[in-house]
Formats: sequence, structure tokens, C-alpha cells
Amino acid sequence: MNAVLLTALQYYGAGAATLAALIVSLNLGRRITGWAFVLFVTSSLALTAWGFLNRGSEGIGWQNVALLVINAVGVWRYLISKHEPGW
Repeated sequence: MNAVLLTALQYYGAGAATLAALIVSLNLGRRITGWAFVLFVTSSLALTAWGFLNRGSEGIGWQNVALLVINAVGVWRYLISKHEPGW
């Protein structure tokens, strides 16, 4: 596999997840939090690809498959569903 592509996937995934976590932690409102979950989805996609394309990193790939589902729920709750999330 192309080392440049693997490095780009790895660092994009890490950076996007960090930025998304910061945005969620700031609690800037439903719509912005929803877009942070979209960013989490792209991070999960990148890290899933990196995990399965990089030998010995399948654990990260599987972890991000699970996180992709969790993040998709966040997109649904904050951007698509009209129901107010209750805490």
C-alpha cells in the first residue's frame, strides 16, 4: 500500500477526531454538534480504511467500524431527527 496514502489517512483521522471532540465539548448547540458528528464520521471512515490497509492495525479498523455506527447515530440525533435529545 502507498505509504503516503496510509499516512494521510492516519493523520486526517486523528486530527478530524480531535477537532470533532473539541467542538462537541464546547456544547455550541445542536446544529454545530451535529456537524461535529459528521466530522467524526469522516474520521472513522479514514481510520477504518487505515486500519484495514495497514498490516497489523486491524484492531483500529474494527474499533472505527463501531465508532462509525455510534457517530452515525450522532448525525441522526443532531442533524436529521426533529426530536430534542434528552439528557
